[in-house]
Amino acid sequence: MFSIGIAIVITKRNMIVVLAGIELILNAANINLVAFSTQDGMIKGQMFALFIMVVAAAEASVALAIVVQIYRHFKTSNLDEISKLKD
Repeated sequence: MFSIGIAIVITKRNMIVVLAGIELILNAANINLVAFSTQDGMIKGQMFALFIMVVAAAEASVALAIVVQIYRHFKTSNLDEISKLKD
């Protein structure tokens, strides 16, 4: 799941798809934390996973607001076209 998220972030050019890839990366980290915390017997990994879920929700809402503002300004969601418009 982590590798798929990295591949999406690297290869895709649409901002929404890149954000979905970042969410996949965060979810893969959560699964890893919960899996290792079940082996440890401590609740630290599960609490950290809950913290990451809260941060991911805040990141998603702020990132989507930024994407909407960028789309309103540049009239595109393609990352390559936005970087070309800077020049």
